[in-house]
Amino acid sequence: MPRQHDRAESDPHRHRVPGARFGYLEAGVEELAAEMAAGRLTARRLTAAYIARIRALDHAGPRINSVIELNPQALEIASALDRERRTSGARGPLHGIPVLLKDNIATGDRMSTSAGSLALDGISATRDAHLVARLRDGGAVILGKTNLSEWANIRSTRSTSGWSARGGLTRNPYALDRNTSGSSSGSAAAIAANFAAVSVGTETDGSIVSPASINGLVGLKPTVGLVSRDGVIPISHTQDTAGPMTRSVVDAALLLAVIAGPDPRDGATAEAEPADYRSALDSQRLRGARLGVVRAHFGNHPGVDAVVEAALASLRGLGAVLIDPIELDFGEAAQDAELEVLLSELKADLPAWLAEFAPHAPISTLADLIVWNERHAAEELPWFGQELFEQAQSRGDLSEATYREALGSCRRAARGQGIDRAIAQHELDALVAPTCGPAWLSDLVNGDHHGGSFSSPAAVAGYPHLTVPAGFVHGLPVGLSFVGSRWSEPTLLGLGYAYEQATRARRAPTFAPTLP
Repeated sequence: MPRQHDRAESDPHRHRVPGARFGYLEAGVEELAAEMAAGRLTARRLTAAYIARIRALDHAGPRINSVIELNPQALEIASALDRERRTSGARGPLHGIPVLLKDNIATGDRMSTSAGSLALDGISATRDAHLVARLRDGGAVILGKTNLSEWANIRSTRSTSGWSARGGLTRNPYALDRNTSGSSSGSAAAIAANFAAVSVGTETDGSIVSPASINGLVGLKPTVGLVSRDGVIPISHTQDTAGPMTRSVVDAALLLAVIAGPDPRDGATAEAEPADYRSALDSQRLRGARLGVVRAHFGNHPGVDAVVEAALASLRGLGAVLIDPIELDFGEAAQDAELEVLLSELKADLPAWLAEFAPHAPISTLADLIVWNERHAAEELPWFGQELFEQAQSRGDLSEATYREALGSCRRAARGQGIDRAIAQHELDALVAPTCGPAWLSDLVNGDHHGGSFSSPAAVAGYPHLTVPAGFVHGLPVGLSFVGSRWSEPTLLGLGYAYEQATRARRAPTFAPTLP
């Protein structure tokens, strides 16, 4: 593999980053695996290179602040995988590949699983989450945990995405004073900055696709039930899922193939079957594809609209048939019902996770956590409060009519009257729209002030949503979304791959302190 260097170092017009020289910039899983297979690279050397880069650029230098904790056993694991490769070959495409995990995914090792909260700082989970066990079985090196919007951004109505009491504020590598979005903030920023090959984020509504779009990545929120929710600190069993955050569609497909599949501990995965998502990638997949353009999600930013109009022209040029516009009614009533579901399920689901994965923690219920935060307000509540926690605590149990009615409203709005109807009516392969706006200035005093987002219909339906880099607005990345029906991941990945290969919109960040 030819040695590459960071553009920030090679281009005199770009911001220079001390210590940014790196031999594997933008390298994908298949490229790295080929180097290992040829004996030109080892998992240990690759892992050590990523660790050095994290220490130089994330923990020092521009201080992206995306990796909340490095795995102290990473080099040891990598060495063992190198020995195994020499004696018995590779387990699969991720053998020896370093992977970062969002810090709400349980790892039964020496690292904490904290959701960014000081209440769980130093608390190691009792065992691996199911998806982590699958990664280890596939030969991946668990490199570390990434920072996130604390408690996956369910704590406050005026939070700043990417901030946690344990990890501080994650910065956007495209402009350090800009926000990463969230809640998978560190998972996005770290992969954009080439701190690992791939990462796993989680989403309840927007927490994979929005930070992926804003950090110039491919992000896939799978169908709920394709990837086990076991071990993921919950907000909502109705909407929670983990998924890939990568620099390419190929890497997303390879990572998804490892983490997806049935798990007896999670009944929602009963229909999930392992699949070779890599084989679904075809550069001609857009030819004849029928795509519905959801115009209601345009108009939030003229620069974003211009980028996505150019993307639509590319889709047409690649042979897609655009049905433009289509209606997808998902209004305020559905959003209110969604919040009711999330708050009710958070109160019900969090204690069960704590009891199984953190029985030795100082909290065991949401009520305990609220009190703990109040007692440690100087560290936990310096910028914003816990209004959503308090609202959730006021909810009843999941047998109450208010919750059941809200859940029914969500399913009707997002599925039967929403995505399912639009796809059936127009015989669509997918819906397309801008993923979200460009990164806003981080503001801990006032909180987030982002523009519109296309995340909610797929999130509330529990259906898959893929975002792919589409271009830039004033140097800030913008993504194009592909949304489909349940279990349509192969279709979305194929469409996204064809678009990605034709447009090649992603560029590596340069760690600029601010926009020019």
